[in-house]
Amino acid sequence: MTELTADLLFTGGPVLRTDPARSRMTALAVRDGRIIAVGHDLDDLVGPKTEVVDLAGRLLVPGFQDAHIHAVMGGIELGQCDLTGTTDLDEYFRRIRRYADEHPDAEWIVGSGWSMESFPGGVPTAELLDRVVADRPVFLTNRDHHGAWVNTLALERAGLTRDTPDPADGVINRDADGHPVGALQEGAVALVGAMLPAVTPADRLNGLLRAQRLLHSLGITAWQDAMVGASNGYPDISDAYLTAARDGLLTASVVGALWWDRDRDSAQIPELVEKRERFTVGRLRCSTVKIMQDGVAENFTAAMTTPYKDACGCATANSGLSFVDPDALRGYVVALDALDFQVHFHALGDRAVREALDAVAAARAANGFRDTRPHLAHLQVVHPDDVPRFRQLGASANLQPLWAAHEPQMDELTIPFLGGDLAGWQYPFGDLLRAGATLVAGSDWPVSSADPLAGIHVAVNRRHLGGAGPVFLPEQRLDLGTALAAYTAGSAYVNHLDETGSLRVGNRADLVVLDRDPFDGPADEIGATRVARTYVDGTLVYDEANSGTVRRFAVQPSNS
Repeated sequence: MTELTADLLFTGGPVLRTDPARSRMTALAVRDGRIIAVGHDLDDLVGPKTEVVDLAGRLLVPGFQDAHIHAVMGGIELGQCDLTGTTDLDEYFRRIRRYADEHPDAEWIVGSGWSMESFPGGVPTAELLDRVVADRPVFLTNRDHHGAWVNTLALERAGLTRDTPDPADGVINRDADGHPVGALQEGAVALVGAMLPAVTPADRLNGLLRAQRLLHSLGITAWQDAMVGASNGYPDISDAYLTAARDGLLTASVVGALWWDRDRDSAQIPELVEKRERFTVGRLRCSTVKIMQDGVAENFTAAMTTPYKDACGCATANSGLSFVDPDALRGYVVALDALDFQVHFHALGDRAVREALDAVAAARAANGFRDTRPHLAHLQVVHPDDVPRFRQLGASANLQPLWAAHEPQMDELTIPFLGGDLAGWQYPFGDLLRAGATLVAGSDWPVSSADPLAGIHVAVNRRHLGGAGPVFLPEQRLDLGTALAAYTAGSAYVNHLDETGSLRVGNRADLVVLDRDPFDGPADEIGATRVARTYVDGTLVYDEANSGTVRRFAVQPSNS
């Protein structure tokens, strides 16, 4: 036995290092939260206090990282009226009624998760909600959180009538006479959302801790929250992160993306600098600015280079919204980059992608290639001319793979309204890989499942687990190793967590034990893989055999 012994030894591999060679070993040793050895025979590191974990053929991988998530929001919504997991209208009604009955003292019925495909044209009505709850206002965001469904009392409380103008960044859905029907899109959501009872600091902290338990159970050891210090009708959840980081309750490493208020100009930059300093504590680092450049395709607010089609297949006058003027955007990004901020763009339509890349290009021209690691999230439609620009500009492609599959929302509410070229340029993962782009991955939870293995399954198969029918743009599929690397090494790169994401000596021991080796089975079963254990800095934070107890961490130095 050597003088140096391990605190924790994994043996009986495989151990996937996620290095460029995709090399495999059979054993890995940890001491003081760091990886001290990776090899095939590390028994000489076993001491009297070493915990030995027999992998028994199960795959050990680096901890997953989610590069685009709304963890506090998702955790809060877990305690509200949950409509996720179904598209059946009667089931929505049952859940809403049950929630209302179980919360008789709630002033408002608040929840989320309904799907646009459940309603004709993707537009629900107040009349439907009034059948279930008419005596209290109801406010339910859809699963992508770009729209809301409200009842008549909610419309009345907010004073919305046929005379209420649409906000510049949103739409009030109306009937033939101009009266609001009960659906709100983008910026119009805030017209009712501003009336909701305040979410308390305790609610936000509990939401974060609830989310953290869930994310650890899915093997996620770090994430980038895409909306911290928010405005434009979204709640500010920064206090939950700050409290959790200061009190040692934050067991994950978190990068907070500070929200860019699109109703303001560069005068907000000094405030972002101050927030970066104030919200960098322990395992929390707020070194990123999130700019939401457009909306979503389903409500025709994603910014496209050509107009959307109507239901008859004819061109309309609408090509979506650029929430930030493209000329101004370039100036903002140049200034942020010069201050060493990473910029995280919401860019869903191909025009928004181009505008974001143009802004990165302006920053590179003005400031040189700084290690700011900008990234573009969602990338539903990317013009082929812009695919090689990701590599050329050093802008990472932040993928949400679960969306790249045939489902009613895609087939009924998206493809017919995009038309030929735009529809064929959707989620070009394979093209981006072949062009040399850095691929990172996230979920956008609670918009869609936070499960990285479900996302990896779709990235590889372009079809959901158990799905039938045609593969969605099969030439854009990724291989399993590439998809897994996007959720580990790729997202670690974009999160500036350079001591994570791969299993090499000296790195932090953020580790996940899977219940199998998904490389051994058929590709269409990847999504059946589950997480058995999750470790952060060598500390067990989730164990499927022990109800997923999360241990409390001491506060770490701010540069951890």
